[in-house]
Amino acid sequence: MTTATTPLSPESGRSHLQDSLFAWLTPEPAPSPALEPPAPAAVTKTKTLRDSDPKGPPVPPVPEEKPDLSHVWVVAAEVEVTPKIARVADFRGSFKAVEGQRIDALEVYCKGCRRPYDEVRGTDCAAKIDNTHLIGGDQSKRAKRKVPVPPAHARIIPGGTINRRGIGAYVSGVSRPKR
Repeated sequence: MTTATTPLSPESGRSHLQDSLFAWLTPEPAPSPALEPPAPAAVTKTKTLRDSDPKGPPVPPVPEEKPDLSHVWVVAAEVEVTPKIARVADFRGSFKAVEGQRIDALEVYCKGCRRPYDEVRGTDCAAKIDNTHLIGGDQSKRAKRKVPVPPAHARIIPGGTINRRGIGAYVSGVSRPKR
């Protein structure tokens, strides 16, 4: 049996064995430009933005997709059910309504911003823009908490410090009842 082998040249070495494993680590080398004769100056034409491609009309720019800021409406409802369905609904958190059953809507509101339908109909959902309305507005503009003023006839007696951290708190009875 005869096998044909090709001798390794010093410029190729054994690096060809590792090329496929680590090709993603190094950028691909730029292809060497082919030697072409330079075109005459009279024939060369620069392409401007107004010139159309001979293959067809220019491609219009892709419009940016706008985010969906619409409300997701939900209804808080009152449904009369049998004791069996009530037990299933309490256990599972859901139940199947009977076909044709009338359901009384108590309130219609947006699932995201939790605002009533009448107040925000026709506007964008505030929860999809910014959720600051759920935490009481801008925190830097909120009024500070008021310190309660004691009654005129009250006398304030300073107490000792209470250790609420570490083993001392556990031993002294802060995190467990005293014995």
